[in-house]
Amino acid sequence: MPGNAVADVVFMGTPDFALPALRALIARHRVMCVVTMPDRPAGRGLAPRISPVKALALEHDLPLLQPRSLRRDEAIAALAQWQADLYVVAAFGLILPQRVLDMPPRGSLNIHASLLPRWRGAAPIQAAIRAGDAQSGVSLMLMDAGLDSGPVLAQRALRLAPDETAQSLHDRLATQGAELLIECLPDWLEGRLEPQPQDETRVTLAPQLRKEDGWIDWSRPAADIERQIRAFTPWPGSHSNWDGRQLKLIEAEVIPGSAAPGQVIPLPGGVGIGTGAGLLRPRRLQLAGRKAQASADFLRGRRDFLHARLGSPDQ
Repeated sequence: MPGNAVADVVFMGTPDFALPALRALIARHRVMCVVTMPDRPAGRGLAPRISPVKALALEHDLPLLQPRSLRRDEAIAALAQWQADLYVVAAFGLILPQRVLDMPPRGSLNIHASLLPRWRGAAPIQAAIRAGDAQSGVSLMLMDAGLDSGPVLAQRALRLAPDETAQSLHDRLATQGAELLIECLPDWLEGRLEPQPQDETRVTLAPQLRKEDGWIDWSRPAADIERQIRAFTPWPGSHSNWDGRQLKLIEAEVIPGSAAPGQVIPLPGGVGIGTGAGLLRPRRLQLAGRKAQASADFLRGRRDFLHARLGSPDQ
């Protein structure tokens, strides 16, 4: 495809994070096919729910593939028929075997939501906030069979805001990833970009989050817990146990003071919760089965919370 900066692309993605990249490719390149995860049962009735990427593909009448695996011959044959110049991947959800990675002549590119090699894995956005990183960013990489280990074509960094949540950072990085992809594709297609290997001595990992990761350990410092709350917004959330009920902390701030870990103490205009170092003042809370409330509204009518002791489910 010498001299032609417009590519025939197969796009692979599933959640909201992938939407800006797909929209950008639709506007500037030829999207031959969209590959996304199979519909999944959701809600009380367990009705099949399509992915955000599938919804966008249907809106643009794009051919769709929804394989359960990319290791089967029929899935590989279905991909091969498009004879794409390259594959573009953003938060897809399936491992791409080397056989698939090698199919397109210009390789398989992945938009990853971190400055590789920092935070390889499934939850880089949450990991960056929870660790207190000053910056995050996106990496455009040439995929190999490893876990986010391929050489990097380009990166773009951004500073984390003091109140950054996983949702706000997700949205910023999704947009930034699409911009970086479109900016770099012409140079990549015409052979003007040289992928750079990652420094294996600087690798950190961000494994898949589980719902139980959201339980708060009150023996940790207040600053660490406050970062957890922002990192786990909106999922899996950060929660504690109050008198046998699950209590979710949605927003909080660190303030001076001390109390036993998990101990709620009254303060002017609200409450503080003891931690391993400092106090955590909740701003928004949500009791299981109820709506989220500002701290003042939550405390109204719940005087027993003023001297409560919060803990994990077994406490």
